[in-house]
Amino acid sequence: MRRLAALAALFSLAACAHAPEPEAGPPDYAPIVGETAPRHARLYADCFRQAADTGSYRRAADGGGDELLLFTCTGAPARAFFDALGPWSAQIGSEFEHDGRTYRSTAKVQRNLFGVDSCSATDGADHRCVITFNAGDFLDQ
Repeated sequence: MRRLAALAALFSLAACAHAPEPEAGPPDYAPIVGETAPRHARLYADCFRQAADTGSYRRAADGGGDELLLFTCTGAPARAFFDALGPWSAQIGSEFEHDGRTYRSTAKVQRNLFGVDSCSATDGADHRCVITFNAGDFLDQ
């Protein structure tokens, strides 16, 4: 009988663990309050600007519902971003070599580069950065 009671308790706990979360209430439509952007925000803005001006952006999807726009900048904006990433990449271990290029990413690559912002160069030249923007489902409408 004890085993049956313990088994029933175990199943009831498992059922609770998978129960849907209660609704949080109505959404809050108040505008998000921003603050002055830190200095590295300029690196993103310069890269986005150049990529938009030159039409260097494309769509990427992971097959699981995430849609991104990939903005690619080169030249001076990419070099500035790559150089600024040096200390950060060293600190978090996000510099790596691939196909003759040295990459520095803003986050450590877990499985692949999907959703990871990165800059790369070959022997200190041919700088490129790919910055991702999470566009959402509207992108494909």
